[in-house]
Amino acid sequence: MIHTVLPTPATALVTGASSGIGERLASGLAARGASLILVARSEDRLQALASDLGRLHGVPVEVMAADLARSGAAQALAEELTARGLTPDILVNNAGLGHFDEFLQQDLADIGQQLALNITAVTELTRLLVPGMVARGRGRVLNVASTAAFQPGPLMAPYYASKAYVLSLSEALNEELRGSGVTVTALCPGPVQTGFQAASGLGHSELLRGPVRLAMLSADEVAAQGLDAMLRGQAVVIPGRLNQLQVAALRLLPRAAVPPMIRRLQARRHR
Repeated sequence: MIHTVLPTPATALVTGASSGIGERLASGLAARGASLILVARSEDRLQALASDLGRLHGVPVEVMAADLARSGAAQALAEELTARGLTPDILVNNAGLGHFDEFLQQDLADIGQQLALNITAVTELTRLLVPGMVARGRGRVLNVASTAAFQPGPLMAPYYASKAYVLSLSEALNEELRGSGVTVTALCPGPVQTGFQAASGLGHSELLRGPVRLAMLSADEVAAQGLDAMLRGQAVVIPGRLNQLQVAALRLLPRAAVPPMIRRLQARRHR
């Protein structure tokens, strides 16, 4: 497959870059010639990835260890970029987390962490970095949402709701920025076999079995389709024909039928 190439030399900042889809997005950008700024909590993993990508693709790679769920982390990251003289042309908001359990059983601190990372960090980094892109007349933002954004998700309620926010924000900003040279793309993958399942507890559900499993793509496939869509300036991309059909089918169902259906799908397995 021939992938879309970067139109000019570019610097890309990728959050949640140490594993999963974020790592593959970083690798895909490096393969397209972008200089990288890798952000995640694990500095050791980032340094190892930076070494590998720099060696394989011959691009400069900077590492910034940060916990973006912490208050003020986005502002501190922006200030560190300025101090280092780094100017991102591409922002990839990939960092995110979720918890699989009934809402009333989830710890309030865990819920707050989900919202801080999935919503606040995405919003703040976009607000902090996009004005510079607009001033330069070029830029791309890729916000990693999910097919979860298209329906409520009993047993992962805050996660699903946070991804609906990311999708809505991305579509709205893409319209506001029309004609500026900057576009915003929402990447909405279905379930992907990454460390997210173990970290969130999603392995306790039936979601990754049966028909849903047939629609699963690899992190490489999701990243490649997401980057190509971003570089084209496409507003929303749902990787995989089966995932696209599932989202379309959900839109045809009565709204009241969707929450119990999603709950049954996720809760059939005894935990």
